[in-house]
Amino acid sequence: MDHNVKFQEYARLLIEVGLNVQKGQDLIIACPVECAWFARLCAEAAYDVGCREVVMNWRDDALNRMKYLRAADEVFDAYPQWQAQFLNGYARAGAAYLSISATDPENLKGVDPNRLVRQQRAGSAALEDFQRMQMNNSFPWCVASIPIPSWAVKAFPGCGEQEAMEKLWDAIFEAVRISGDGKAVERWRAHVDTLQALVKKLNDLNLERLHYTNSLGTDLTIRLPEGHLWSGGDGAAGTGQRFVANIPTEEIFTAPLRDGVDGVVCASMPLVHDGNIITGIRFTLKDGKIVEAHADAGEENLKAAISLDEGAARLGEVALVPYDSPISNQRLLYYNTLFDENASCHLAFGEAYAECIRGGEKMTKEELRSAGLNDSITHVDFMVGTADLTITGYTRDGREVPVFVNGNFAL
Repeated sequence: MDHNVKFQEYARLLIEVGLNVQKGQDLIIACPVECAWFARLCAEAAYDVGCREVVMNWRDDALNRMKYLRAADEVFDAYPQWQAQFLNGYARAGAAYLSISATDPENLKGVDPNRLVRQQRAGSAALEDFQRMQMNNSFPWCVASIPIPSWAVKAFPGCGEQEAMEKLWDAIFEAVRISGDGKAVERWRAHVDTLQALVKKLNDLNLERLHYTNSLGTDLTIRLPEGHLWSGGDGAAGTGQRFVANIPTEEIFTAPLRDGVDGVVCASMPLVHDGNIITGIRFTLKDGKIVEAHADAGEENLKAAISLDEGAARLGEVALVPYDSPISNQRLLYYNTLFDENASCHLAFGEAYAECIRGGEKMTKEELRSAGLNDSITHVDFMVGTADLTITGYTRDGREVPVFVNGNFAL
């Protein structure tokens, strides 16, 4: 089959299901320069459904690496005012936001982690409105990916560039349910319904805590806030507009109690973060805080990531993904968290999603913290799921419930 048909179907999926762009709504597309051709397909699909204007926000791996290695040191303590006005302004106006996530997993290898930390702090301060509104689902947003050569050859080592690109495209099409028959939108709506059924089961349990164990050494107890809510599939923007924040998505997620996590957790897959690959992550937590952090490779980058602010060393998300699921069954390490997190149960350190507590999207930051949710300028997912993962739930009325057995849902 001609891939052009699949490319167009994919673009339509992101616009109609991922963002559900409405007539008269603006669309911002953040995109690597290498992916401009696909951004144009997305723009065309957006205009087809009545988008008011498509505005591009370009980025480039090569220039980004050059900046972190060669720019003047004071650059990393500031953030361009025009970029902040651009993103904050469109967020306040309710524009839809599409991020095409495609980057070299090791683009910033060898960069001073201190520069990365300082730049993220400066950016988070400047983009406070945008980031808060995104985490609160004030506007529809979606993250998706397409292959680029530097990523493809990492995911498929030993293949030439062209073969690696073809293999990665095939894997992504399978992961996002694109077959070229023009029915991806319908398949995704059915998939969202399936995830929502699991969400209801978990919410009906009214869990007080979860206990994780597996052969990697994970032995972790996670308490959940009173009034916590599980979410998955699609969500609703402040206007009621339904959208899917990640394509693909296989997860059901909630927020932990910020000071209610104790024990040891071991990552089951490498983490790509800030252009570096971190392997063998092992955290020890006490009263919700990471008190020990180790990694087989990239430990300096890991410790920098959890030092951004006080909340960076606490968990903000608990996500459940069965080991027997479409992306996991590909048995492919993508080196891209969008896909890898949807192949595995995962946790995130940093900010919690406001939708994970009853009434949270209307709460202030202080109210969310009082309700037990973590706040931070970061949110980083890391994978913990294995074929032998057991998750036991304990309800608020004293029942013990098997949630996961041998890596899969037992509900």
